[in-house]
Amino acid sequence: MTEKTAAGSASETPSPVDGYVGDPAVRAEWDSRYTERQQLWSGRPNGALVAETAGLTPGRVLDVGCGEGADAVWLARQGWDVTALEVSGVALERAAGHARDAGVAVRWVHAALTEAALPRASFDLVSAQYPALLRTPDAAAERALLAAVAPGGVLLLVHHAGMDTHGAHDGGFDPADYVWPSMVAELLDGDWVTEVDEQRPRVMPEGGAGAHHTDDVVLRARRLR
Repeated sequence: MTEKTAAGSASETPSPVDGYVGDPAVRAEWDSRYTERQQLWSGRPNGALVAETAGLTPGRVLDVGCGEGADAVWLARQGWDVTALEVSGVALERAAGHARDAGVAVRWVHAALTEAALPRASFDLVSAQYPALLRTPDAAAERALLAAVAPGGVLLLVHHAGMDTHGAHDGGFDPADYVWPSMVAELLDGDWVTEVDEQRPRVMPEGGAGAHHTDDVVLRARRLR
């Protein structure tokens, strides 16, 4: 998985130990992954995000699974009003530091997406770049993504092509446990129009976990009402 969620307070300087809402085991898992490396991701914005937002007018954006903050910082620099969600307090500390260094303001929210007290239908863009969203029988994560998008706004969901068809890994990762773009696409009704739903070559980052993946699945859908 790459590019790794708001209840509690959304602050300019998040505390990794206060205000988290979600499964403590999930937080602990991701904190452990980030602690193992001084920098987990490339530090550059995701290529699909850069490409798909080129024609959008900056507004309010929700960055789901912001990781170390590369996308959030880039979006803020482009003029977006950024709210960034993440389950890992370790990652949020790094992301907040990167934002301070860049001189941009970001609202940091430390919670799982499905536990987040987000205003419904209020974001002009909801960006989920390679998110590790756990699958549930009631499709809670998928519905949370859709519910956050404002009328006229865009949902942009990007993931690694082919991962959803892999079997369980020895390390414990089972694709059947996670949400994939096709699952979100299945929930789009007459209130939505699909603008992009395709597999394409990935704009490759230099370094960082996940750099070996070569193709993306890109789902971009606009909410009509």
